[in-house]
Amino acid sequence: MKNMKNMMIAIDAMGGDNAPHEICRGAIAACKEFEDIDLALVGDSEQIKKCMEETPASESSRISIVHAEERIEMDDHPTLAIRKKRRSSMRLAMEMVRSGEAQGVVSAGNTGALLSGATLIVKRIRGIRRAALAPVIPNAARGFILVDSGANTECTVEYLLQFAFMGSFYAEDVLKLASPRVGLLNNGAESTKGTQLQIETYKILEKSKQNGHINFVGNIEAKDAMKGACDVLVCDGFSGNVLLKSLEGMAGFIMSELKAIFLKNWKTKLAASLARKDISGLKNKMNPDTIGGTALLGISKPVIKAHGSSGAEAVYAAILHAAKAAETDIAKRLQENIDRLKVGE
Repeated sequence: MKNMKNMMIAIDAMGGDNAPHEICRGAIAACKEFEDIDLALVGDSEQIKKCMEETPASESSRISIVHAEERIEMDDHPTLAIRKKRRSSMRLAMEMVRSGEAQGVVSAGNTGALLSGATLIVKRIRGIRRAALAPVIPNAARGFILVDSGANTECTVEYLLQFAFMGSFYAEDVLKLASPRVGLLNNGAESTKGTQLQIETYKILEKSKQNGHINFVGNIEAKDAMKGACDVLVCDGFSGNVLLKSLEGMAGFIMSELKAIFLKNWKTKLAASLARKDISGLKNKMNPDTIGGTALLGISKPVIKAHGSSGAEAVYAAILHAAKAAETDIAKRLQENIDRLKVGE
């Protein structure tokens, strides 16, 4: 990875179900692998120090500890928590990004609080109406970015237009996809399908395509997204979250059924042993720990949300994701194109 000298990533060490132990393990693994990344573990210093006790000095020298007296719990009210818990690990980590001390932040904590903090502290890119959650979803091809997956349950045409551009730029700059194909989630491919929101958004995205601003490929049904029909799938946060949770449930169901089938008798066990490598590959492809967290698009600096049950592997991947995002300047690119991201102005 290039241009990462002196890069600092702030990590909410107290966020998530497995904090701080797994968060620290992931940070140590990232420092061991990437010599030009410095990390700041923000949280209860005594707990963090205990987690770091067995870490070789050569690896811990690039990991600093920033003490935080408070932590934001998963059941805290998002906005109230980020406003009132001023010495919380999540807030202090984001303040490091706002001040320029860190170039990105990673947290496995309260999603709503992270979104509120990113908006209030790190700030949205000027002209962007709403930040959006954009996980990478594995499919039959190279995966696709789902934007929005839950941050905005009610959307306007302008929100969806901005989601499309943010997802396209992110896919191009961070994931290195040339001319990413942008699709609009709908219940049919025809331009007249969907509610008024989808119909009007289709028109705006088609106009952007004709002007050469975005590679819009039309309406996409969920089943076709899983077949590789697009690289970015745009939708309101309600629909996106339903799709995301459905896919997560289906993935768990499929792996559970496969396990039951292969353990049925000695013949299926033999088949499983012969196909072990392929099964392992499928499991890894569907494993959220290998994806590297979810980016909050529309924020002026990289904010990466790791899932709440993240282990060390997921934290490691999220740190790498944050570093890759920090290498690019999507905020500047969006700012330069902000006139194309407005409706009726």
